[in-house]
Amino acid sequence: MTELKRTPLFEVYKEYGGKTIDFGGWELPVQFSSIKDEHEAVRTKAGLFDVSHMGEVEVKGPDSLNYLQKLMTNDISKVKDGGAQYTAMCYENGGTIDDLLVYKVEDNHYLLVVNASNIEKDYNWLEKHLEGNVTIENLSETMAQLALQGPLAEKVLQKLAPQTDLSQIGFFKFQQEVVLNGKKALVSRTGYTGEDGFEVYCDAGDVVEIWTAILEAGKDEGVIPCGLGARDTLRFEANLALYGQELSPEISPLEAGIGFAVKLNKEADFIGKEALLKQKEAGLSRKLVGIEMVDRGIPRHGYPVYKGEALIGEVTTGTQSPTLKKNIGLALISSEHAGLDTEVEVEIRGKRLKAKVVPTPFYKREKK
Repeated sequence: MTELKRTPLFEVYKEYGGKTIDFGGWELPVQFSSIKDEHEAVRTKAGLFDVSHMGEVEVKGPDSLNYLQKLMTNDISKVKDGGAQYTAMCYENGGTIDDLLVYKVEDNHYLLVVNASNIEKDYNWLEKHLEGNVTIENLSETMAQLALQGPLAEKVLQKLAPQTDLSQIGFFKFQQEVVLNGKKALVSRTGYTGEDGFEVYCDAGDVVEIWTAILEAGKDEGVIPCGLGARDTLRFEANLALYGQELSPEISPLEAGIGFAVKLNKEADFIGKEALLKQKEAGLSRKLVGIEMVDRGIPRHGYPVYKGEALIGEVTTGTQSPTLKKNIGLALISSEHAGLDTEVEVEIRGKRLKAKVVPTPFYKREKK
């Protein structure tokens, strides 16, 4: 058995009652208090997540932009200094290698943030396709990442950053060298919960101190530590894709509903472009849709979906929504049955139960 990897915060979990599980080879907290309470905290106040298992790869050199344009589905040329962009990397056949964030530090200098279970695979792919004057470096071991998410995130984090006005960091923008509680960090207004909030990238040696300081600063505001359980229910309600469920080598970004991050008309040819163009022109044979159970039962990942006797797809994610108190799911199904209000059946423990296709996202926060 291979030993599970741990983040620099592992020893701190116990102090907050963290219950850990194996998550893609990492020993991470699934919850601290309860998934429901943590979910609620993020929707109404704020919650703090350890996401140090995520990977970071630095890309530098005069040919960085051309290099990234060849590998990414989105148009990297549109990202300005201090900006971030959501994108995907694909195989030649259009299947997804990973979905990731690209941060532009300045011309010829980028930071890629990739999914934890894909660090090695992504890095090998990036290395394999290196061309021109470009260097890449895997910083995953030396960097840590926290996510403070929820309506009170700015108010709480601001207490630790007296020299920086955090309200000036716009959505999908970031600032480097923000001093938080005396430690330098990159702070970006991004996240994976459907709420406002920040992701904090810092030196692995500083993360315990920053984590403790954030929870201390947010004590009176009801900020609590959160685990993977709430992270999953939050991102799911906001219809944010999870690699390995909504996206995979067998599922293209177009099928997964992240077509907004695929720029088929950008000047640069990228790996997978031809396959994705064909897929789009022929019309997608399957689509990711929202479903809501009509009969009693909770749809779960991998459950088959039927229309009459025909197997038309499967559930990619499903749960009882803590916010909506409904049994809902995301399902990848044949496009002909993807219309709103279409009745389908989900097989749950050998029984076929009625569900219907509903709009996504299931939850959208009210903008101020």
